Amino acid sequence: MMYSIRKATLADLPLLLEFEQALIKVERPMDSTIKEGEVSYYDIADFIKQTDTEVLVVECNSKIVASGYAQIKADRHYLKHDLQGYLGFMYVDEAHRGQGLNKLLIEDLIQWCKERDVNEIRLAVYQDNPSAIKAYEKVGFKKHLITMRLDASDY
Repeated sequence: MMYSIRKATLADLPLLLEFEQALIKVERPMDSTIKEGEVSYYDIADFIKQTDTEVLVVECNSKIVASGYAQIKADRHYLKHDLQGYLGFMYVDEAHRGQGLNKLLIEDLIQWCKERDVNEIRLAVYQDNPSAIKAYEKVGFKKHLITMRLDASDY
């Protein structure tokens, strides 16, 4: 199969919103804090319009099969770097998983960040998602910080 990567456009929004809901469906069992019913993680239309965010899609035979974004964010004042590139919305359609599309997206998004002199790249992944963790480790990400939570109503 032949894959190509391009910048997302507002015309892609209906399918990207479907991808977002599919991503939420996968992640909801891993996160008891996500509200019931329909929710949205991102303002994808706004991301597409922003200059500090790059939303990419992967196409196969003119059909979008994967997505991801990088967003340049100010980081904490005490760190060695001022800015970070934050990756999110990493989604690959089930029929196209295992083809290295996540890696292609990440490489392009990292390059986009580097072209803007942003070399600190971060993302968040659920600990209960070993296949995603493995995919990110394959491209060089390392576990860095564990976020812990407590529901005090259960305490």
